[in-house]
Amino acid sequence: MQNSTLLNTGSAAWILLGILLAAAAAVWQVGLARRATDMVVAGARALLQLGLVALLIAWLAGRPGPALLFVSLMFAVATWTSGRRIAPRGRWWLAAVPIAAGVLPVGALMFATGVLPWDALALIAVLGQQIGGAMATTTVAGRRVRDELVLRHGEVEAAVALGFTWQAARLLPARPAAGEAVLPALDQTRTAGMVTLPGAFVGLVLGGAAPLDAGMIQLLVLVSLLAVNSLAAWATLLLASRNAWEQPVPPQ
Repeated sequence: MQNSTLLNTGSAAWILLGILLAAAAAVWQVGLARRATDMVVAGARALLQLGLVALLIAWLAGRPGPALLFVSLMFAVATWTSGRRIAPRGRWWLAAVPIAAGVLPVGALMFATGVLPWDALALIAVLGQQIGGAMATTTVAGRRVRDELVLRHGEVEAAVALGFTWQAARLLPARPAAGEAVLPALDQTRTAGMVTLPGAFVGLVLGGAAPLDAGMIQLLVLVSLLAVNSLAAWATLLLASRNAWEQPVPPQ
């Protein structure tokens, strides 16, 4: 019988995990001058969290109400993770705005049209993937825009001197930088089926779904992520153009 997990998950898989994590940590520290413990901690956390989540999802099956509470927890963790990357000493909680701006309208539209059913596993799978995509896009867009505004601060001041508002002046260099955060999702969609076979598509086919149905579901996921990521990047850009991420300095 064909292995439904696609990869072999015996003892060799655990050995390989250790080798790959050690290699990643070594390159991270030696080649990129970062702390190797970051990689080790990330791998250990992933192992623990995936084990706990697997047990939790098994319990949530058939319970869409509690499943939404779990999705809310995912949203909170995504906000903290992305916000701390963008503004560790500023208003990091504002990362909730672009993540919600991407996930809420797209998820609501999918639910309103009946494409996303009121099913616990479907809600966790689809909304969780959208939250993850919005989180990554918000992080990349926020950091790229932040660095671009620092690097090109003189251009922003020159634009203000010419009569632009501060918001409009910041948008000039920031908009292209924010758009770059959507490029990975765009490339993944453009090359789906040619460069990679997305996980959802492979899983559905292995589970017995018709290939055309599996392709339609994967297409819905990919295109919905394009919408989610574009909205998240745009909201991140608007926050940065208003200098909203920075913590105001209290008067002396």
